[in-house]
Amino acid sequence: MSRPELIAPPEIYYGDTEAKKYTQNTRNQQIQADMTYRALELLNLPPDEPAFLLDIGCGSGLSGEILDEEGYIWAGVDIAPSMLEVALEREVEGDLFLQDIGQGFGFRPGSFDGAISISVLQWLLNAETSHPTSSPPHRLTRFFSTLHSALRNPSRAILQFYPSSDDQIQLITSIAQKAGFGGGIVVDYPNSKKAKKVFLCLLVGGGGQQQVPKGLEGEEEEDSRVRFERRREREKTKSKNGRRKNVKDRDWILKKKELYRKRGKEGVPRDSKFTGRKRKSVF
Repeated sequence: MSRPELIAPPEIYYGDTEAKKYTQNTRNQQIQADMTYRALELLNLPPDEPAFLLDIGCGSGLSGEILDEEGYIWAGVDIAPSMLEVALEREVEGDLFLQDIGQGFGFRPGSFDGAISISVLQWLLNAETSHPTSSPPHRLTRFFSTLHSALRNPSRAILQFYPSSDDQIQLITSIAQKAGFGGGIVVDYPNSKKAKKVFLCLLVGGGGQQQVPKGLEGEEEEDSRVRFERRREREKTKSKNGRRKNVKDRDWILKKKELYRKRGKEGVPRDSKFTGRKRKSVF
């Protein structure tokens, strides 16, 4: 079976039918969750502190749900309108942007405390047209240079992807370094054909104190109890129609408002005894 990125561009491949099919597939959900947890582990954010993260290629919000559970505020970008429609139907918490990452980002410098990406980077390695701006080196250059600008100093970006050759890894890492990133490749379970996963760990600033994490060795470990508990907790936040229940309690609202203030956002409402209070329905 051909890899999806070799069949059609993502905005075409993930049409209405494929977007819903992908999102409803329980295997996809589990794989996406596992890799998102691993990406957060590699991101190594300070515990119990609010953080604003960028989910690159957010799709229908499967990774975003994990970010919500872990207490992070996030924004997601994706090129497939059908995927974002599914995300809206599922009422994900993050802000969503329709964006071709190969054209770069338009965020203010230092907007994000970190970034993750699951199974996306390989889509930039295929030229869709013969125009020079469609070439993989050009698109990767725009992607990495604007991503570097959008991240605060110090921070990290963890990008999981599926390279088809060592040449692709070399191309990606060399362009990322030219854009100003430090870091390198992290490979989990390198001796396993099934469990092997490749992560690009990008470092911004830090004065040389940040180090590239080590990959996991041996056989893939599965803590079924932990995974079951995480899945059960996720299901508790969903209503009968599959949409997420309202989880915006007072603490969540106060944390988000404080983060917005730190980011310099104007017009953030003041805190009061009414913050987060449930209003009565008006008929």
